[in-house]
Amino acid sequence: MTEGRVNPDRPLDSQGITGLGSVHYNLTEPQLVEASLTRGEGRLGQGGALLVNTGKHTGRSPQDKFVVRTPSVEDTIWWENNPPMEPDAFERLKRDMYAHMEGGDYFVQDLYGGADPAQRLDVRVVTELAWHSLFIRHLLRRPDRAALDAFTPDFTIVNCPSFAADPDRHGCRSETVIALNFDERLILIGGTEYAGENKKSVFTVLNYLLPEKGIMPMHCSANHAPGNPVDTAVFFGLSGTGKTTLSADPARVLIGDDEHGWSERGTFNFEGGCYAKTIGLDPAAEPEIYATTHRFATVVENMVYDETTRALDYDDDSLTANMRCAYPLDYISNASDTALGGHPKNIIMLTCDAFGVLPPIARLSPAQAMYHFLSGFTAKVAGTERGVTEPQPTFSTCFGAPFMPRRPEIYGELLKSKIAKHGATCWLVNTGWTGGAFGEGSRMPIKSTRALLAAALDGSLDRAKFRKDPNFGFDVPVSVPGVPDLLLNPRRTWDDPAAYDAQAAKLVAMFSENFTQYEGHIDDDVRAIALG
Repeated sequence: MTEGRVNPDRPLDSQGITGLGSVHYNLTEPQLVEASLTRGEGRLGQGGALLVNTGKHTGRSPQDKFVVRTPSVEDTIWWENNPPMEPDAFERLKRDMYAHMEGGDYFVQDLYGGADPAQRLDVRVVTELAWHSLFIRHLLRRPDRAALDAFTPDFTIVNCPSFAADPDRHGCRSETVIALNFDERLILIGGTEYAGENKKSVFTVLNYLLPEKGIMPMHCSANHAPGNPVDTAVFFGLSGTGKTTLSADPARVLIGDDEHGWSERGTFNFEGGCYAKTIGLDPAAEPEIYATTHRFATVVENMVYDETTRALDYDDDSLTANMRCAYPLDYISNASDTALGGHPKNIIMLTCDAFGVLPPIARLSPAQAMYHFLSGFTAKVAGTERGVTEPQPTFSTCFGAPFMPRRPEIYGELLKSKIAKHGATCWLVNTGWTGGAFGEGSRMPIKSTRALLAAALDGSLDRAKFRKDPNFGFDVPVSVPGVPDLLLNPRRTWDDPAAYDAQAAKLVAMFSENFTQYEGHIDDDVRAIALG
């Protein structure tokens, strides 16, 4: 832990940030909770949790995220996915934001991105809100007290929600802006109180820097067998597919729930905490995550609560369905002390198929793994967004397109080469629907999903009898103890097999159409998968 300090040697002056009021450096959790309450930024919840509201932005603003277009990154950024900002526009943005900040009180946290000391990123986070400082202190990794005296940031994030950008002057889209300048090693965030922009900015930077070192950055959760880090599993997945829930297995050690690297040494967590969704959180099904919402200094975002008792309502999504809690990893009893694991023995790609086509689990070849990794498929269901009346496919490449500054094939080739080198077994797991599409079928039983995952991780599933899926060509087990045989063949779960065939053909066509963007950038074996 570090002691809170005010204006120690004014290190922000050297970074061009001058004229501020009080600058609070590396305040501890009690100090930050106290400051947040004093400043009216939040309310004290049960157990000492901090209850906050993020205003009009209850999620990330990917369309407002820009990369500064400088010669050093011109040929390496995936510009179709990362809108450019001109250097002179960024300079005006920086000058105007810093002028806006003059006289205000700010909070600074000096932190690490990455549990592996050889690969970490030293990050200074400057925030206008005290609770943002608490949030990022949970989500990144805290240096020892002695290390802070000589701390020099590799990157600096300046987050000022009260600053409104000017699209005409600053070359952005709206009053909200997230601008990354790799030359200046600086990230400017304005016009949004959503704290997740802080952590995802660090993830984006690491996603750019690490591939140059041959390290695979991954939007995944990870765990390993007790006492055996060599038996590591990683879980790729988009929001709502079960990435946090399924990795938080009490029978295994949690490495982390969201962002990891795969180096020559093995797996390492980028973060020091978790950022879990709380909608529908069930104390019986997820007791440890539920308990964190009543722990001291946990940041609880955008949840409805009783004004008198401060009891949280886990089912009321009137503010947003994206309500969350942020807490340090050590709030989970089976979390790893080191946040390090071995080379992944099993790689699980999670999808929530609302079309009811995909089997509950399938084994993938390395080429198929790259195909599904680049596809990054899940589905939106009716009612989740205005205008969505039937299942809609969502393809987010690498299971995290908004955070990928390089072309997706860079990450796909890295993953494919590491799978080949270390012999990982890859699985596609469907946590979505069976017996029909959303609205007709039923959700995949969580008990069966857990049984299939347990069999995959202990090696017994790899010895099962498999059949070849006629739609996607991957291997599907015929029988697994504890799982109904019927469930393993999704066509048999439909009342009308012909309707299943039509739905399957529709989904295959969606995959194929989406994958045309990678033609000319992939190997022949992956292209063969795409062409069927």
